[in-house]
Amino acid sequence: MALWTSAAMADDIRFMCAADGNECAVLQSLFDRYEKANPGTHVVTDVVGYKAILENLPVQLAGGTGPDMALVTDFGGLSKYFLDLTPYVDADYWNTNFGNTLRWSRTGPADKGIYGMNIQLTITGAYINKTLFEQAGITVPGEKATWDEWADAARKVAKATGVPFPMAMDRSGHRIAGPAISNGAKIFDDAGNPILVDAPFADFMGKFVEWNKDGTMAKDVWAGIGGTSYQDAAQEFINAQLVFYYSGSWQVQRLDKAIGDSFDWEVVGSPCGPGGCSGMPGGSGLVGFKQTKNPEAVAKLINYIAQKDNYAEFISKTRNVPAHEGVAKEDLTYSDTSPNVAKALKGWNAQIAKLSPIAYAYQGYKNNRTMFNITVQRVTQAIVGEMSINEAMEKAKQDVAAAIQSAGK
Repeated sequence: MALWTSAAMADDIRFMCAADGNECAVLQSLFDRYEKANPGTHVVTDVVGYKAILENLPVQLAGGTGPDMALVTDFGGLSKYFLDLTPYVDADYWNTNFGNTLRWSRTGPADKGIYGMNIQLTITGAYINKTLFEQAGITVPGEKATWDEWADAARKVAKATGVPFPMAMDRSGHRIAGPAISNGAKIFDDAGNPILVDAPFADFMGKFVEWNKDGTMAKDVWAGIGGTSYQDAAQEFINAQLVFYYSGSWQVQRLDKAIGDSFDWEVVGSPCGPGGCSGMPGGSGLVGFKQTKNPEAVAKLINYIAQKDNYAEFISKTRNVPAHEGVAKEDLTYSDTSPNVAKALKGWNAQIAKLSPIAYAYQGYKNNRTMFNITVQRVTQAIVGEMSINEAMEKAKQDVAAAIQSAGK
């Protein structure tokens, strides 16, 4: 795979890519096929670490020295650099198939631009150790089961099997947002201004704090570290010490490899509440940049990947969840994967239709990282007893108001 350099020819499309799996290699194979049909286009790919995308790419773009395209996760923060593909693509096709995620890069409701595509979707939700349910003789809750019903079932399974942890959730403001939204939290007021804390939000956070205190949740996941540091509970699940693990679709490959035949596990998605059964969406996007000297060539290349058959091939080979709504509605076949992974990915695909519009809006909000961090800090303080949950929620309200005022909304 070639690397782009300062000597790259002017008509090259320079692409910066970082990925956990084989995404860069699969994209390159699709680019190679495009080049054969379009001899005037040459894609030069630079595979880098994720840290380079987070830290180096913004600096390069600010200085006008960035690539023509990249795979990114910070839609809001980098959107000011994105190339609008609208003049070069079928806008109806894009809005029909990527409508829910296109808004993540737009400046507001009046902005109808097409600034690249979400090339893979991640969804937050739960896994269960099905073997433990069977050993305990406890029926797995149904598709519409609430958080309370899942907590009750998980406690019964843990008690019957001697497992130390009924439930666990990654220490993340993003992870806990889906459950809050399912509980009825609106995140934004009627005018679209971020508020984070309302009665349903505070209600779920209070329940979560109590579950950490009474042993329903694995307390050390949230209380074991400070600040806004991220912590998952994957190892506890892998070691069969955990009944119900709330994380996300990106854990599939890791769990399959680490668990093997040790026990049966499955995807159960997000428990339900008055606001639905929603997790939080996420993922990475294939975008072009305004600074490119070849905007039409970049747009046509991205549009090629966006076509249904090509997109489906990418998702199948990389074993991801599709953000393309047309692909998501079909019975997608995953190539070169174990039956466990294929079943799990189909389980995640089934969760797409349950994602709340509020979850999409929150994921696309430019200051969501600040709000995620506020959630983690204040909820943790309530868990460890530094303040009551009511005090924590009041502080969170004040934090959000101050942060948004400082950021200019």
